[in-house]
Amino acid sequence: MRVFITGGTGLIGSAVVPELLSAGHEVTALVRSDASAQRVARAGADALRGSLTDLDVLREGAGQADGVIHLAFANDFSSPEALARAVAEESAALGALGEALVGTGRPLVTASGTPLVADRAATEDDPLPTEGPVGGRGIAVERVLALASRGVRSTAVRLPRTVHRDGQGGFAGLLTDIARRTGTVGYPGDGTQRWPAVHALDAAVLFRLALEKAPANSAWHAVADEGDAVRDIAAVIGRRLGLPVARVPEETFGPIGPIFAADQPASSAHTRTALGWHPVHPGLLDDLEHLRP
Repeated sequence: MRVFITGGTGLIGSAVVPELLSAGHEVTALVRSDASAQRVARAGADALRGSLTDLDVLREGAGQADGVIHLAFANDFSSPEALARAVAEESAALGALGEALVGTGRPLVTASGTPLVADRAATEDDPLPTEGPVGGRGIAVERVLALASRGVRSTAVRLPRTVHRDGQGGFAGLLTDIARRTGTVGYPGDGTQRWPAVHALDAAVLFRLALEKAPANSAWHAVADEGDAVRDIAAVIGRRLGLPVARVPEETFGPIGPIFAADQPASSAHTRTALGWHPVHPGLLDDLEHLRP
């Protein structure tokens, strides 16, 4: 299968590309720079120059592919306005990718997040939020899944709060970055709230499985750790960096502060059974042991 991928050089994409290639697929990755093009070429994939705002380029890449995986997102959480721009940019990009695949029966796999459900772990049957700081992403994913009625085998892989590799990535990575700048490993709330997690290499396998065999209008959870307590995550980061750990106001984390402070475990029981996905790489707390001071 010829696969077009956005975000192919990011933390997750750099794991997905070799996973696809090792399974015998051909890959074309959207790239914005010469450096990214060189990274893609070294991995054994082709490059298509452009960005998420180049909608004609996205249509071209998707139109020439047998399947599409969308991973790119600006990840700008600096302000509500910046986050809104990132969400709007992604929504338009998904619209262009989906438009190119209408009537083909080809797969479109997009990334989203696991939902927050009160008093229990979220499952694949729970709906995504369509309000709040990232509600726009939920709306965009709903539109992608609705393309099933127009001849697109659309599916969503829901990612947990931390997708990690070598101690980097996700919400835990944000805690680490902030700690390096401020000198304190801060966390919101009382620290008992739980964040689900998955190793990037395990997530990559699920993206491949979804591309190859997930039915249209389906959602899957790339969750290996159902939920690690935030204060446990912060404790490992503090020990590895040699920094104090302390509770801080959720406003410290900008527009996603309320998300940081929420208890949000998630299950992947259905995903494991239905797609035969079995994560095998280190969990988050073990992987954080790779952090360097």
